[in-house]
Amino acid sequence: MPIAGTAADLFYDRLFEIAPAVRPMFPQDMKEQKVKLMAMLGTAVTNLHRLDEILPAVKALGQRHKGYGVSDAHYAPVGAALLWTLEKGLGADFTPEVKAAWTETYTALAGAMTSA
Repeated sequence: MPIAGTAADLFYDRLFEIAPAVRPMFPQDMKEQKVKLMAMLGTAVTNLHRLDEILPAVKALGQRHKGYGVSDAHYAPVGAALLWTLEKGLGADFTPEVKAAWTETYTALAGAMTSA
């Protein structure tokens, strides 16, 4: 969270670099979108111990994303951009264990979103 603004910039720059076709799905002014991303990540991490309780909200988010034109194929580059961002932002603190935990977290959340 201390580098949330920078992390959001890194994430979207990387996402649009590796998946340029998704750029039109987002507003020109990304300020609000970046705040939403960081809030969602914070909520997910804070509530992982209550996964059953947050799953309905995660599934609803997946349904909204489908309405924006998001397909299952879009989740892979988002996950890749997220892991890349964490690696850049955390540096040496992005250990194999941290990477594995984030990969598992993203996989679970993306799975819930796509199943909706």
